[in-house]
Amino acid sequence: MIEIKEHVEGIAIPVRAQPNAKKVGVQGEQAGALKVAVSAPPEDGKANDAIVEVLKDFFGVKRSQVELISGRTHRNKIFLIRDCSPDHVQSRLATLS
Repeated sequence: MIEIKEHVEGIAIPVRAQPNAKKVGVQGEQAGALKVAVSAPPEDGKANDAIVEVLKDFFGVKRSQVELISGRTHRNKIFLIRDCSPDHVQSRLATLS
């Protein structure tokens, strides 16, 4: 189960990054985190930017509402989804099951 946490500005969600992937998008849950695959390489923040785009589309929010808050150079990251309710995030995550 993906453990989301309420944050002062929205919802913090753990993400497991898979850069250089052939298939792009949210791949489900892995070790308590949302697994996100992107085709971008893990260089100069390219993969992080691509993950922001995937999360923006998945949660149906603006790009400015998605921010990396932890794990810039690691596979395990924490992203903040601003101005988003826990119910909205949970309902989107429920579509993965």
